[in-house]
Amino acid sequence: MIKSLLFIILAAASAFYPQSAHWLRIAEKAKPDLHHARYTPVRMVEAVPDSSAFQGWRYLEAELTPSQTDTMVLRHGQVLTFDFGRHLVGYLSFSTRTLRRCQDGPLRLRLFMGELPAELNTPLEPWKAWLSRAWMQDEIITVYETDRVVTLPRRLAGRYLKVEVLATSRDFDCALTDLSFDAVSSAGEDTGFRRTASPLLDSIRAVSVTTLSECMQTVYEDGPKRDRRLWAGDLYLQSLANRYSFRNFGLTKRCLFLFAALAADDGTLISNIFESPQPHPQEGSYMLTYSLLWNSTLLEYLLDTGDTLTAQTLWQVAKRQTEDALTYLTPEYIFDIHKRDVWLFFDWREHEGLDVSAPMQAATIFALEQTYELARLLGRTAEVKQYPSVAAKMRRAALRHMYDARRGVMLSGSGKQLSVQSQTWAVKAGILSGAKARKALTTAMTDPKAIQPGTPYATHYLVEAMILAGMPEQARAYLIDYWGGMVRRGADTFWEAYDPNDDYISPYDFFPVNSACHAWSCTPVYFIGKYPDIFR
Repeated sequence: MIKSLLFIILAAASAFYPQSAHWLRIAEKAKPDLHHARYTPVRMVEAVPDSSAFQGWRYLEAELTPSQTDTMVLRHGQVLTFDFGRHLVGYLSFSTRTLRRCQDGPLRLRLFMGELPAELNTPLEPWKAWLSRAWMQDEIITVYETDRVVTLPRRLAGRYLKVEVLATSRDFDCALTDLSFDAVSSAGEDTGFRRTASPLLDSIRAVSVTTLSECMQTVYEDGPKRDRRLWAGDLYLQSLANRYSFRNFGLTKRCLFLFAALAADDGTLISNIFESPQPHPQEGSYMLTYSLLWNSTLLEYLLDTGDTLTAQTLWQVAKRQTEDALTYLTPEYIFDIHKRDVWLFFDWREHEGLDVSAPMQAATIFALEQTYELARLLGRTAEVKQYPSVAAKMRRAALRHMYDARRGVMLSGSGKQLSVQSQTWAVKAGILSGAKARKALTTAMTDPKAIQPGTPYATHYLVEAMILAGMPEQARAYLIDYWGGMVRRGADTFWEAYDPNDDYISPYDFFPVNSACHAWSCTPVYFIGKYPDIFR
């Protein structure tokens, strides 16, 4: 059985890299143990519609306490909502205890685990999202025998549990007892905590760390509610946050090897990976922006650990990603986003028609420089000696074709679109610096017609660009306003999509399916740790 399972796992290995089967074994060896902690509800709550609350709902503490449900008879139509006091990822268990006579018929319950109050109180039918309805964490459980422990097989993520009694017998009485949650994470101890001068910044850091820890399972997941998989772009940001919190670099190593081992047949990296029933990529999901960020993750891992062996082993994979990116360049050193059908993701602003020509020009420059720095540390610059020259030519081309000197901003595509993302990545890639960078960022951020960030993912790069442009006070204020806005709205983990002006923003056309604990939102801990003069 073990041999056959290993054969299945190795069969998924990339055909491009001869060592890929070995890399899968390295990844499996680096698989971490999960830490377990048991939690019980801290209070009972009742939902209250409130137009001033985030997404229109809030919870008030109920008069009933969790311990009182041990002796309360369950009756058809009852609704009980438990609050565990914090966001958790793991497995739910409960018992039902007979109070009078003996069970003469089954008990049917609907259990609904949610991350936010509105998620549990917004009608789900008819289903409006283009993602699967099955991502919602509601289950109907039929209990045929009381006085036994029931453990849900599905791993759940959330803070609140709503229990609805759908059916029970009138001829016997039973109660819901021993409700508990086995929380799991591979994060370990937060070793990077240092108190700041701001209680709000301390809260922001704490929520960042909780977000990261809930996403640290046997890989860095993007979201423990959904999608529950490893994405290369999230991995990069999680690895940065991990440096200033848990320093669990073994998990980063595992994820790097998984991506390399499961590359496409041409050696390019697939954007995301599933672990079960055996490690495998989402076939056909190629995202060049994320493939290039894998190179940056490998560089950061080397800087964090000094593990030259891993970096040397995976060097050829990093080189292959930049080689692929260079095939999109025109003779004028412009990245042609239309050359092939490729996913180039920078933010969930696709419904606004975000043009990614300028951001992709900059992202390619950044990737060339990051890969060249990796080569320098490994003594392999001769293999990529042209990268600095190509990056310089791409910068000049960007200024010539995309920079509006009159307005002082980068414009993207044939429509000359203005977006914050174009300025952000131009600063990150060194196309704009100093006063030009500050003007471009300020102009785009204050122009009502410019496309603004819609996710913490894009906002991370904006804050970073402000710091690089010499805008430390603005970066601090923006981070506090943006992530602090989620804290003020009740976040105990940071959300996948957040717009201070739109509580119902959703990339999926229906906000309850959004992830309220999402990996790419965890980076305030990185900024607070790396830039103490700004954030402490």
